[in-house]
Amino acid sequence: MVPSSSDSSITTVHPDIIQSHILTRLDGPTLASAASTASHLRRLCTEHHLWRKISTATWPSLNDPLTASLIATFPASHRSIFSDSFPSLHYSSSPHHLTSSSPPPEEIISAVDLYYKGKPVFSKVLRTETHKGWFLTSPLWVDLLEPNELVPTPVKFAQNGNDGEEWLKHLEENLSLSWIIIDPTRKRAANVSSRFPVTVRRHWLTGEIQAVYAVVMGDGTVDREGHVLWEGWGRDAREGGESHFGGCRGKARDWEG
Repeated sequence: MVPSSSDSSITTVHPDIIQSHILTRLDGPTLASAASTASHLRRLCTEHHLWRKISTATWPSLNDPLTASLIATFPASHRSIFSDSFPSLHYSSSPHHLTSSSPPPEEIISAVDLYYKGKPVFSKVLRTETHKGWFLTSPLWVDLLEPNELVPTPVKFAQNGNDGEEWLKHLEENLSLSWIIIDPTRKRAANVSSRFPVTVRRHWLTGEIQAVYAVVMGDGTVDREGHVLWEGWGRDAREGGESHFGGCRGKARDWEG
C-alpha cells in the first residue's frame, strides 16, 4: 500500500517536535480535526496528556479529585469526556439495549464552571444520589450551593443606563456557564447548559440578578420534549465593587412546567 502524501510528508517531522511545538497549541476541535488528516497524526493526537490539558483548561472542575478519578475509568479518558461534553448537549437516538425502564445510576456527578469574559471565576463538583425517594418521585432538581451561601467573584458591579439595563446586557454577553452531568455507571457525560444565558434579569422582589440558561432535550416530537433550566443568581456589591455568586440551581421539566 502506497502511503498518502499527507502521511509521507508529516512523517519527516520528528514526533517530539509535532507534539511539543504544534499539538500542544491546539484547542480540542482543532486537535480532533488534525487527527483525521493522517494516520501518523492520529496516533500523536490521541495522546492522553494532550486531552487532559485541553479538558481541564476548558473545564477547571475536572481537576477535582472526584471527577479526575471518574474520567480515568472512561474508555478514552479525557478524550471521551471532551467528545461527550463539547460544545453542549445534542440529541441522538438511544441504543436499543437502553430503554426508559433502565435503572438510573446510583449517583450522578455535576461538574459546574462559571465564566466571565471567557475566564473561569467559579467551579464546583457535586454528587447527587439517585436511589433515594425524593429523587425518584420528583423532577430533577440540583442545588449547587447551600442556602444563603455566597461566593465572591472578581466581577465588578457597574450601575449604568436605565436601572442597570446596560449592565444586564453586559452580563448576558459575558457570563457563561458549563454544567456537565457525568454518569459513572455508563461512563458517559453531557453538557446540559446553553453556555450563554437565554436571559439576565433582576428578581422583582429581592433585586438579585438572575441569569437563566436552558437547553431543550427530545427527539423532535413535541409531546416528548422537555427542557433543562439552570438558574444562577448573585448579589451586587456597591458600584465598582465585587459581585457575589449567591446560588445556582438546575431543574428539568416538560413543556407544561
